[in-house]
Amino acid sequence: MTLTATAPVQVVDKRSARAFVDTHVMPYADDYDRIGRVPEDLLRQVAAAGLWAPFLPAESGGAGMDLVTLGEVHEEVGRGCSSLRSLLTVHTMVAWTVQRWGTPGQRERWAPALAAGDVLGAFCLSEPGAGSDTAAITTTAVERGDGWLLNGVKKWTTSGQRADLFLVFARTAGSIGAFLVPRNAPGVQVRPIDDMLGTRASMLAEISFQDVVLGPDALLGPSGFTAGMVLTGTLDLGRYSVAAGSVGIVQACLEASAAYAAHRRVGGKALAELPLIQAKLSDMVTDARAARLLLAEAGRLKDAGESSTIMATWIAKYFASTAAVRHAAEAVQIHGANGCSPDYPVARLYRDAKVMEIIEGSNEIQRITIAGQAEREMTR
Repeated sequence: MTLTATAPVQVVDKRSARAFVDTHVMPYADDYDRIGRVPEDLLRQVAAAGLWAPFLPAESGGAGMDLVTLGEVHEEVGRGCSSLRSLLTVHTMVAWTVQRWGTPGQRERWAPALAAGDVLGAFCLSEPGAGSDTAAITTTAVERGDGWLLNGVKKWTTSGQRADLFLVFARTAGSIGAFLVPRNAPGVQVRPIDDMLGTRASMLAEISFQDVVLGPDALLGPSGFTAGMVLTGTLDLGRYSVAAGSVGIVQACLEASAAYAAHRRVGGKALAELPLIQAKLSDMVTDARAARLLLAEAGRLKDAGESSTIMATWIAKYFASTAAVRHAAEAVQIHGANGCSPDYPVARLYRDAKVMEIIEGSNEIQRITIAGQAEREMTR
């Protein structure tokens, strides 16, 4: 089933995204978390708001949005619902990859539909027992005279329960190839993954590919450079979106905690009057601004085409995700027992924040990568 979208008529930016989230997302995010999915109505509203792939050029149905603004938009969505932001993240990865590396035929077929939200994309890299270790990929794509034969299993696929188009990384005879695989291709099987710790509405799935026959136009770019170019660039953009969503979590924790502390009274005083509570709130303000600046730097470098954007994104994602975990814990603490209940959003924010330290590169990998870059720069 695909979505029929209404072309966006308004400017898409941080302000419009915030208004959209305040109206259509935040009041219902806890409900999405409980039912374990984002409703179709909201997916249609996202399409009508022009949020699926606004960075695509106008000829592909997008708005030509710069990546700094895209980061701001994804922050706002992450402030409202990390699960919805996760759907935007993987869809962004697919749409960007098609636009950047696709043939004219692939762009013509898929880019406008991805921009409009008529086709939703998902990113298939992680495998059972291997995670996102590309060296351990066991999914194979065997070249045949009339195309490719795809076999393997991918796990932890965000939007896998709902997506219409999978970007699948598979081992070919000489390298790693990226393939565009429609959900309705014979041999594609989807198994939902439910009851996760966080981002419970992101519609995770395990995707099996059993003798899936693909045409020659399924291969995205020459397979020889996929691992070094397509995969690196796509993961970098996904990491950027996760960093933006993590900033959104910190901001959501600040807003929820400030509102709660203003009306909750202890010993005749509002919580907000207590110095220790004030210290927690001030730390949230500071880290939200710092993380936002790191994200903006990474976005500016992307817009300028600077290769240093990859390290800037690693740093932004590491700082923002650790800040999200720290401040989500403090937000729960400020709310006390209420913070452990489903009646307040901070419980969801706490669970979602932990996921940010794992996806698109765990914090341990990030620290090793950042330290390695620092050592190289100091020993030049």
